[in-house]
Amino acid sequence: MSHAAAIAVNRFGIGARPDDLAAAAADPQGWVMANLRAIDFSKSSSPNSSQILIKLAEIRQLRKQRQQLLDSGMREEDGEIPQELMDPAGNYFQSTYRQLATDSFNQALASEHGVSWRLLDFFSNHFSVSASSQGMTALAATLEREAIAPYLLGSFTDMLIAVCQHPAMLIYLNNEKSFGPNSIFVQHGRLGLNENLAREILELHTLGVDGGYNQADVVELAKGITGWSVKKPVDKHTTGFKYRSYGHEPGERILLGKIYRQKGIEQGEAMLRDLAAHPNTAKFITTKLATHFVSDTPSKELLQALQQRWKQSNGNIRQVMEALVRHPDAWHHDRAKFKNPKDFVYSSLRGLGVTQVGQGQYFSTMRSLGQAPFKAGSPAGFGDMQQTWDGASALMARIEWTTETVRRTKRTEPETLMSTTLGSTVSHDTYAHVSRAESRDVAMTLFLMSPEFQRR
Repeated sequence: MSHAAAIAVNRFGIGARPDDLAAAAADPQGWVMANLRAIDFSKSSSPNSSQILIKLAEIRQLRKQRQQLLDSGMREEDGEIPQELMDPAGNYFQSTYRQLATDSFNQALASEHGVSWRLLDFFSNHFSVSASSQGMTALAATLEREAIAPYLLGSFTDMLIAVCQHPAMLIYLNNEKSFGPNSIFVQHGRLGLNENLAREILELHTLGVDGGYNQADVVELAKGITGWSVKKPVDKHTTGFKYRSYGHEPGERILLGKIYRQKGIEQGEAMLRDLAAHPNTAKFITTKLATHFVSDTPSKELLQALQQRWKQSNGNIRQVMEALVRHPDAWHHDRAKFKNPKDFVYSSLRGLGVTQVGQGQYFSTMRSLGQAPFKAGSPAGFGDMQQTWDGASALMARIEWTTETVRRTKRTEPETLMSTTLGSTVSHDTYAHVSRAESRDVAMTLFLMSPEFQRR
């Protein structure tokens, strides 16, 4: 099997299923492009952000009722508080979080379109939100489903606006309570301006930390998106993004030297459209994209090609991906990317023929390997460089997980695993070590921990 087929399936995809190398062999580049398909979560039985927000409102109301009873002198220890008010949330936050994250992982694990899932993981990490509070624990996983996946192969501008208007992002970065200093809301004693979302839009989502903006630009963008909030559910009706006009800062804004005279919600959207089209945004995101897919140090020629296609296509993600896939520097034989834990688990389980894991198994695995779902702990997301993941303790955790996994997975033999995942690209040294192993389980572990399988 050719190097190109192995690169197509492992570097661009999330690891080979038993028949993937053979399918990619005839036309590896064509296989990658055909593998870019829309990801549709609409048929999933998992709750969406609207259902979660309605439930959160119910929980808050029950907690309020409980507190009122306590304030009136009722005592829990005397059984005076109704049972349904004792712990209204129960395990809702954790169970929803685990359900959503595991559902996404299992869909990817069994998918024919691993390239799309890698791209979704990239943008989900680019627009990172963390399960950092009870509400965000339930909401975090909905952002990639509702604001990223629908725009995955389309316009980055549309994705950016959808992300910035999604309840998970608004709540995570406190913009749902950000109101202009001179707005009607603030004049009546409401909360004031919050710069969190605006700062991360500039630093992490568009221009990059060295993208040419200053603190005044942060403030102006923050004012431009004041009033971008979350609708409160009434009588269990649908909730979601809500523009609160009385909270918007009146007047024109100046961002990166350009004056924005639009009124209301159109002002913030115009600012986001210009940020998405900015040359520094093209440079920042295409560099991240090449770094994620190809190498921690992508070539200047590759970066220039991606930036050019971004500008030509107005940030069309499919066209930028095509420029990446068609560029010769994306197909070098060196395995330049060290797999992060999720990459490693994807590729190991797909190679072993596993198509589904339980919630407990998935969360135990990802916690032990240091990449618990939606737990980056920062809007910057998880690191994408080798030094983030290749420490001694991290490698030991991989060995322990691999040893246990191959012990429980008996359907595949070492020769078959090597052939279907890496084909002829397995090194002579690795092949010799695996062949001389004292048992099937040791052989499988040696291969999955080999340098060529740990990289892509």
